[in-house]
Amino acid sequence: MSRGQHIRPRADADPARATLRKAAAENFPVAPAFLPRAWRDGLTAVYGYARLVDDIGDGDLAPGGRDAELLGLDAGQSDDRTAMLDAFEADLRRVFAAAGGGPRHPLLQALRPVVRAHALTPEPFLGLIEANRQDQRVSRYETYDDLLAYCELSANPVGRLVLSLTGTSTPERVRHSDAICTALQIAEHLQDVTEDLGRDRIYLPAQDMRRFHVAEADLRAPVANASVRSLIAFESERARHLLNEGTPLVGSVHGRLRVLLAGFVGGGRAALNAVAAAGFDVAPGPPKPTKSGLIREVAAVLRTAPRKR
Repeated sequence: MSRGQHIRPRADADPARATLRKAAAENFPVAPAFLPRAWRDGLTAVYGYARLVDDIGDGDLAPGGRDAELLGLDAGQSDDRTAMLDAFEADLRRVFAAAGGGPRHPLLQALRPVVRAHALTPEPFLGLIEANRQDQRVSRYETYDDLLAYCELSANPVGRLVLSLTGTSTPERVRHSDAICTALQIAEHLQDVTEDLGRDRIYLPAQDMRRFHVAEADLRAPVANASVRSLIAFESERARHLLNEGTPLVGSVHGRLRVLLAGFVGGGRAALNAVAAAGFDVAPGPPKPTKSGLIREVAAVLRTAPRKR
């Protein structure tokens, strides 16, 4: 799955630090400075986990095999994504184990105190691993519902973890968070059509491709034709609808958390605006929002999100 720009770090880079550096390339701030220190530490630890499991699944680990060694494998197994995901899950279970020496990988070592401080459960973390396992065996999605089921594993757990870390989780907020996170995942899929094709993955529902008369060869063209642009516009509107559906989450909280969640929604809107500004032609590469466009969208969310007392 794609989440932000993929950056190949130097072979001699510290693997944990190299992973965390990728936060700068995301569509929205991961742990902005205006948040309380405890929240920033928790969000950074969760981001490090999510980014590393995605990098394992996408084959974007730092060269040299250090991550494999940290997980108890040989350096040469770094490219065996299934073995790496299995070893990563085993290390995750050490995070939650009451006894034993604890996890081996430094990013999971950093996660352990966060899990304990906030009484986090394994399920959202396991969902992210399972999404990456699915990426190893599923490269096409027949229907939109199939894609939504994938996002339930690949994206929604992150939002649920944010709510748990901030002590604001309720069933209604989880429902709105799921809509936002799924929308953000779809927006990134639209930005990264060309990059995903390079991995032989297509996250555009095949049913929709047939409806708009788009063949896989059309997606590989250097410039999108009218049919591809219409398809991307259609999927963009779906993502925008999901963002609007989830926006009441912003109005249900207060203070700095409200600003953080507005950043997520505004980041999604800005990403979709960038896709639209490119004429829905994502073939040359991912259209990126401008900083001014992001700020404008975040401000609009804060101004218009309905407040709940």
